[in-house]
Amino acid sequence: MSTTSKVASTNGATAVAGGKPSRIGAGAQWADERLGLAGLAKKNLRKVFPDHWSFMLGEIALWSFVVLLLTGVFLTFWFNPSMVEVEYQGSYAPLRGSYISEAFNSSLHISFEVRGGLLVRQMHHWAAHLFIASMMIHLLRVFFTGAHRKPRELNWVIGSLLLLIGTLEGFTGYSLPDDLLSGTGVRAADGFIKSIPVVGTYGSFLLFGDEFPGTAIIPRLYIIHVLLIPGILLALVAAHMLLLVYHKHTQWPGPGRTEGNVVGFPMLPVYAAKAGGFFFVVFGVTALMGGLMTINPIWMYGPYDPSKVTAGSQPDWYMGWPDGLLRIMPGWEFEIWGVTFPFNVFLPIIVVPGLMWTILMLLPFIENWITGDKREHHLLQRPRDAPTRTALMVSLMTFYAMAWIAGGNDIIAIRFDLSINQITYFLRAAIFIGPLIAFMITRRWCISLQRHAKEQALHGYETGIIERSPDGAYSERHLPLPEAKQVVITAREGDRLPELEPGTDANGVRKPGSRTDGLRGRLSKLWFADNVQPPTQAEIEAAHHHHDGAHELEGGSSADDDHVTLTKGH
Repeated sequence: MSTTSKVASTNGATAVAGGKPSRIGAGAQWADERLGLAGLAKKNLRKVFPDHWSFMLGEIALWSFVVLLLTGVFLTFWFNPSMVEVEYQGSYAPLRGSYISEAFNSSLHISFEVRGGLLVRQMHHWAAHLFIASMMIHLLRVFFTGAHRKPRELNWVIGSLLLLIGTLEGFTGYSLPDDLLSGTGVRAADGFIKSIPVVGTYGSFLLFGDEFPGTAIIPRLYIIHVLLIPGILLALVAAHMLLLVYHKHTQWPGPGRTEGNVVGFPMLPVYAAKAGGFFFVVFGVTALMGGLMTINPIWMYGPYDPSKVTAGSQPDWYMGWPDGLLRIMPGWEFEIWGVTFPFNVFLPIIVVPGLMWTILMLLPFIENWITGDKREHHLLQRPRDAPTRTALMVSLMTFYAMAWIAGGNDIIAIRFDLSINQITYFLRAAIFIGPLIAFMITRRWCISLQRHAKEQALHGYETGIIERSPDGAYSERHLPLPEAKQVVITAREGDRLPELEPGTDANGVRKPGSRTDGLRGRLSKLWFADNVQPPTQAEIEAAHHHHDGAHELEGGSSADDDHVTLTKGH
């Protein structure tokens, strides 16, 4: 008895016919044929990301934003953005029978009646603080390490916009409960808008829909908070991540790492597993903070009343520095042609913060123009490797810190029994002098660290072993740096002054734009002034050859001399 069977072979005349695909496989094939997702996914899911603890700062910002979205969706189910007054009949006895707005009533309902409502509301508030704080620190890490340079200038601008819009998002959300403290902030915002010359009163009336406080500000802030700004943030976050993938992630110098490669872990499965685990860490920490640390107890403040102000009221910390500028600003106010120009409010609240954010966004372009650096950079720098850049950011941080401290001048005066006037006068001077002092100290510090790093690269590190030569001289034995540390020092590129054309032509006539080039030349010399250049390979080899020769000589002499000793330094 014989049977006949068909055998499929890979080297036969006919191709192998696969079995009927599953429904999932058929759907994936249908989508791939029309969208080309398989090739795109294969390329990007195997993309390599470097690993370093400082990179987690951006991840904290990303996952805090995800926590904000999740908790925000939960809160929208019960929050009622209405300013219509109702009689409170909830479980919080001290306010029972009071007439409050629907917004405040629903906030109390979430806090006391909704199961888990207070936890989620406090998680939402803490996540907002983490989101803004991690963005600020991430922005500083990017700038200090040179990750903002070409080709990532646009990503720096997007990150700066995320910080600005995230701050506005925090303010709008902080104002929604319509309690006395947040209402005081809204009233301050009304004054800020009205300080804009000519158009300020029209802008206030447009936003509030009537004279302050009106009946429309909470519903309008709600739409801005849950729809407009989140949409912008989502778009900016998506653009930020796409540019990150497109440009590839920066990495720290090290063995095998160059400007043309990335050493790290692939997206799947390693990096995705680590990032997913880190999301649960951020979520868990936020949940612990929301459950154990009270924030914004609106029931203690009570409903908003335009005739009252909470004693010792302070804005959230990220709005503290404009408030501090407002407190130390002299009372400059002018009237021209019947129009009042309240510079005492307009300058510290509108002009200076706007100027600071403009400078922040333009920093990569300003640095690029001064240095004339047109190269692409994928290796990071230590802050000491760019002293002027580091000192510039520290000076901006000092300005921010002085303004932020000024935001609590009344609290400082009360706690330390000091004169609030003396504190204000001191901060008026410190906000200008402090950044200059910080710039000079930071720059000299970085240059000293550069000099120390070069000495280590050339002569090695101190071992603590003291040697005495035959002639009685003492010296300390040095050993070469480990390869990883040596690479970090030698991987730094030397400074290059921009090549500028002469300011005049062959006939001695000044060229157009020569004054700008002259300014750029002077600034570039100041930018690189006193920098210690990294050691060249020839210098390192010469230093090591001299070092080895000296040890051989000392070793040979010590064999014939009974008075050579080695002692361990303490």
